[in-house]
Amino acid sequence: MACQRNQDTANFVHNGKKIVGVALNYMCAVNARKVPVPTVPLVFLKPTSSYIREGYPIILPKVFNKVAYEVELGVVIGSRCKNVSKEHAMEYVGGYCLALDLTAQCNLTAARATGGPWTLGKGFDTATPVSSFIPFDAVKDPHTLPLWLKVNGDLKQSGCTADLIFKVPDIISYVSKYMTLEENDLILTGTPHGSEPFKAGDVIECGLADLATMSFKVCNE
Repeated sequence: MACQRNQDTANFVHNGKKIVGVALNYMCAVNARKVPVPTVPLVFLKPTSSYIREGYPIILPKVFNKVAYEVELGVVIGSRCKNVSKEHAMEYVGGYCLALDLTAQCNLTAARATGGPWTLGKGFDTATPVSSFIPFDAVKDPHTLPLWLKVNGDLKQSGCTADLIFKVPDIISYVSKYMTLEENDLILTGTPHGSEPFKAGDVIECGLADLATMSFKVCNE
């Protein structure tokens, strides 16, 4: 049965309960890093307290010395779902957004070395800048969307969601086997190659096709 897409998903930043991220999900990133192609989505969680919108700065925490940008397609869940098949997964998409998954690489490097969690390096305040909500019907195919990111006017990331290893239905189906996805939850689908550290004083701009752009100043804590 198809879900009813609720217009309240436009307020996902205020009403969402969780942010689900997927790491290493662009083939260009896998090839550049010369690592094996993941056989299942590499999933992590971020707190909703990490959200910010345009008009607020990205604030680099004192405890980190190497934070990188990652431009991504965000998928907003439109209706509660559990154990969803790939064939029906898109019925539970409420809409989309442009997002940044800011990552403290200094923390993640240490976490990977010890097998520790990624929570602190992914979940700090202002680590998830997002655009306004993009309605479901505004996107004909979420797997044909160009993404770009600039720092101080210089192009740093350029990719397309066609390069996703796990497509949107794959991710929703996989995650919903383990946890219930609820209305207003956000899925971050991964970032193209080119993620690099940035610093206080930088201006980060990014865009998703002709659907959304956003710009953020960067400050130290």
